[in-house]
Amino acid sequence: MKRMFLVTTALAIGAAAGLATAARADEPIWAWGYYDPPPASAPPPAPAAAPAPLDNTVEHSLPGSPFKFTRAQIANRFGPADWYPEDHPQMPDVVAHGKSSAQPPVFACSLCHLPNGNGRPENANVTGLSSSYIVQQLMDFRSGARKTSDPRKANTGLMAGFAKNLTDDEIKAAAAYFSAIPAKPWVKVVETDTAPKTRSQGGLFLTVSEGGTEPLGNRIIETPMNVEEAEQLRNSRSGFIAYVPPGSVKKGEKLVTTGDGKVTACTACHGPDLRGLGPVPRLANRSPSYIARQLYDMQQGNRSGAWTPLMQPVVSKLTNDDILAAAAYVASLAP
Repeated sequence: MKRMFLVTTALAIGAAAGLATAARADEPIWAWGYYDPPPASAPPPAPAAAPAPLDNTVEHSLPGSPFKFTRAQIANRFGPADWYPEDHPQMPDVVAHGKSSAQPPVFACSLCHLPNGNGRPENANVTGLSSSYIVQQLMDFRSGARKTSDPRKANTGLMAGFAKNLTDDEIKAAAAYFSAIPAKPWVKVVETDTAPKTRSQGGLFLTVSEGGTEPLGNRIIETPMNVEEAEQLRNSRSGFIAYVPPGSVKKGEKLVTTGDGKVTACTACHGPDLRGLGPVPRLANRSPSYIARQLYDMQQGNRSGAWTPLMQPVVSKLTNDDILAAAAYVASLAP
């Protein structure tokens, strides 16, 4: 959804949240959905004009859904379209509508994480996670323990603002809702030397209309399987495909399952199938871009929540190649 968030709102909240410490020169830029590193310094953003209203006349439809929605309804921050209500339990009000009266307002959780919790590479898939884990993450956003290593990632600041304007009961309700939804396959991993040509939009890679391919190199390109359905229509059943370098899945398997002689195996805490154990989150079939960002943020001290100290001895020893391989492998697994 093109420029869904107002730039000024996002940056203002992000600045208030305290964005990031300086990233290393070798930051895995691809994990944030960009091609180039962030500028070393930038002047304060100029106020931006409000985006043009989205069309509220033409109705769109999706296969298997009896509903029709306009673009304005699909993008409604306080009541976005729910194409497939049969795919999830009844949403609590904060998930379905957010809090428009809060200052700053809280967008509906279902806007970005989708009604079924599958999320997108630029945010998070919150299915198959324990309620206690989700609560802890929101508390970490609230306290400032979750920041971003790339200042362009404005939705980290948005999440910090949302968490501060939610009551504890609302946080628990959202966590209970998403934790009740089992994880389903959402990311398809493909090893390849080339990937479709893409453009970067809002921290997400979107394939270009003219088609074509380009060398993948040492990065992961994660993009919607169907750009129109995922981006314009927010189809909660339309997943993503991750193009990863040849051999990275096998390399990641060795690192994740054995530690490869340098770190504790991920399976020791996240479970033998990497589907999580209690408050320790699921890794299997989660977005490789998201996983890579979290590992790098922990390395840089920008994610420092309650459980992060247990991860520090691991992430401190990981190279960017390790991060890429681990992310590719865990994303390739069944959820």
